[in-house]
Amino acid sequence: MYSRKELIEIQEKLKEEIILNDVLSSKIRMIAGVDQAFLDDRIISAITICDSLMNVLEKKHVIAKIDFPYIPGFLSFREGPSIIKVFKKLQNTPDVLLVDGNGILHPRSIGLASHVGLLLNTPTIGVAKSLLCGKFKKVKGVGTHSPVIYEGRTIGYAYKSKKNCNPIFISPGHKVSLKTSLKIVKNCIGEYKLPIPLRLAHVYANEIKMKLT
Repeated sequence: MYSRKELIEIQEKLKEEIILNDVLSSKIRMIAGVDQAFLDDRIISAITICDSLMNVLEKKHVIAKIDFPYIPGFLSFREGPSIIKVFKKLQNTPDVLLVDGNGILHPRSIGLASHVGLLLNTPTIGVAKSLLCGKFKKVKGVGTHSPVIYEGRTIGYAYKSKKNCNPIFISPGHKVSLKTSLKIVKNCIGEYKLPIPLRLAHVYANEIKMKLT
């Protein structure tokens, strides 16, 4: 296993390759969401692709052995390999991938979504349920957002997707801009807190977990 210093060096090197411009189709036709579930020493990565109307087009999953501990800030080394495996099983290629984790909203600007996006060379957006770093002004009304500021720059947005719920945290992963990341996620919100492709992936991962127990 790598030392903490070596892990940081890997992240520092990779972050230089992150693209924060929109390098994606002007018309988004397929949006995927990927999420994980855990069972003993196994990780279940589930991915769901939806069309622009949020109809499910395809879903796949993989089950792999966990070979890296949970360390905050280094989630990509634990969950990234299985996400890459399941993405490569897809018959369709989504225009953008929503990841349950952070993009550049990370102390070293390379969270799970950014790391995976780089390795897959595909547009990614991070959608997290808790704040890893930075500060933001309280968001009050549904549909409103507030920039997350870290070390003097905007690295994402806190977005109030549902009433009586804490905000979700949206940040670009790779090949997507800050504003487009927010716009895409907002357009994917349905009746639940999380964007539909990500929620469907979450449900799918837990369905597989239930079958294994």
